[in-house]
Amino acid sequence: MHLIGYGNPGRCDDGLGQAFAMRIAARNLPGIEVTADYQLSVDHALLIAEAQQVVFVDALMHADAPFGFAGVQPAPSHDLSSHSLSPAAVLALAATLFDAAPQAFVLGIGGGEFGEVKEGLSPVAEDNLCRAEAFFLDWLRSPKRQADASGYAHA
Repeated sequence: MHLIGYGNPGRCDDGLGQAFAMRIAARNLPGIEVTADYQLSVDHALLIAEAQQVVFVDALMHADAPFGFAGVQPAPSHDLSSHSLSPAAVLALAATLFDAAPQAFVLGIGGGEFGEVKEGLSPVAEDNLCRAEAFFLDWLRSPKRQADASGYAHA
């Protein structure tokens, strides 16, 4: 499995994806490769080309729940010249360039403070990060991990 957490830690809660990635990396879980980055790019298609599963983790603005988790399918991007791609576009590139089709999920973690140039997460984001981490660790142990993620839409 490959986990990619992305976002800008210099913009408050936008750093949730990277914070999540660092927490999971610190656990040294077997079989999980972790990448933390500012945004998704074409380079990430190569990173996931050999993976059986991939989880993309990012911050969610205006979230109705502490986090959301859902499957994602490849969808080509209309703007590959952009420095930032969606998880669906990265999956489409992996399929096109490397004939790779990992099972893919997006974990979005709710935050409340975005935009201000400031490091550190808000108290709400910290709490949501803990909840998302607990969910993810349970999901890793679950037999449903190999199935559709629709049962995990929001927690």
